[in-house]
Amino acid sequence: MKVLASLRSAAPAPAVTAGLITVLVGVTSSAAVVFSAARAAGADAAELASWMVALGLGLGVTCVGLSLRYRTPVVTAWSTPGAALLATGLVGVPMAQAVGAFLLSAVLILVSGVTGWFARVMDAIPVPLTAALLAGVLLQFGTGLFTAMHGRFAVAFPMFAAYLLARRLLPRYAVLVALATGVAATTLTGGWHTGGVRLSAPVPVFTAPDFDWRVLLSVGLPLYVVTMTGQNLPGVAVLRNSGYDVPVSPLLGWTGAVNAVLAPFGAFGLNLAAITAAICTGEQAHPDRSRRYVAAVWAGVFYLCVAALGGTIGALLTAMPRELVLGIAGIGLLGTIGGSLHTALGDERHREAAVVTFLATASGMTLLGIGSAFWGLLAGVCTLLAGRLPVPGRGPDRSGPAPAPAPAPEPAAAPAAGSPGR
Repeated sequence: MKVLASLRSAAPAPAVTAGLITVLVGVTSSAAVVFSAARAAGADAAELASWMVALGLGLGVTCVGLSLRYRTPVVTAWSTPGAALLATGLVGVPMAQAVGAFLLSAVLILVSGVTGWFARVMDAIPVPLTAALLAGVLLQFGTGLFTAMHGRFAVAFPMFAAYLLARRLLPRYAVLVALATGVAATTLTGGWHTGGVRLSAPVPVFTAPDFDWRVLLSVGLPLYVVTMTGQNLPGVAVLRNSGYDVPVSPLLGWTGAVNAVLAPFGAFGLNLAAITAAICTGEQAHPDRSRRYVAAVWAGVFYLCVAALGGTIGALLTAMPRELVLGIAGIGLLGTIGGSLHTALGDERHREAAVVTFLATASGMTLLGIGSAFWGLLAGVCTLLAGRLPVPGRGPDRSGPAPAPAPAPEPAAAPAAGSPGR
């Protein structure tokens, strides 16, 4: 009985499910982008597999280590906007010079953590704005549940219906029931694409870095910027919006250090997760908030499985239909999106700035190669500051709407007949 109780404590079904969904969403949603980035640098099949090994190993080690160290659901991910940047920026760049750019970005992230400047910036941002930032980042996944119904109704709708029913009967296992229903529906409709899946054991390929200043400026520096603004910034917002006051600087320092060690093997960018982290920080991961770090630990275990099989796991996960990934991600994030919007709009003083942050982030705009998470937060901060500018003739507005005027005092009652006047 003690062994069974220990097993349930170490591997509660909701936490294991949340960890599995985290890896499914993290890999399937952007594995094709990673492969495109590797091929842009001229990577062959062995180097492609090495990239998956290095990324899986780095994510597994950081998820497990940081979550156990801080008893917080710290989920890491590879830089999806960074991979998109590399898919175009590495065309014609030799692999050795690409690795040099990876190292520069990793070292800059390490320095950001050691110096603590990024944590100071995050401390100065009001909580409603970070909540709005998170809601904007997650919006596309929430709507993805319903756009998936347009593309593959026979898969997405049964998942949603099963989730609603399970929320009533088995609320702790609602996401697991939805996932099982989606897998069954996909199998029945023949939606798996397993033609390219091959079982293989990859071997890490070491590439000595070559530092070319043109590649460092055109690839390495932008990779650092988009990773910090597009991943680490909303990643910190996820943790803080969920009530986890974990120190930011050590998280950045460790992800940067692990990234630097694994960069020669293809780890182009390791960072705090945003979208997938929300899966492990929500109530679906564990009813006890202090135990949700177990979900992040299991995410790390599954990432280590990705590293063990490398290209095989990547090919298998990409064999899942896109609608299944969108559907389960949207279902798993419903609670987080609702909580973020509640926090963002709950404070009237910051409501307008939060709405601007949410809309700009959700727009998906990209300027100067920097994603909407950065510009959304900047737009919200500018809106907040503009509302505090002094207006000629009166002082600065610091507290939102002016208080209602006090009611006029009622006139004193006339003295009763026969009583002395005052």
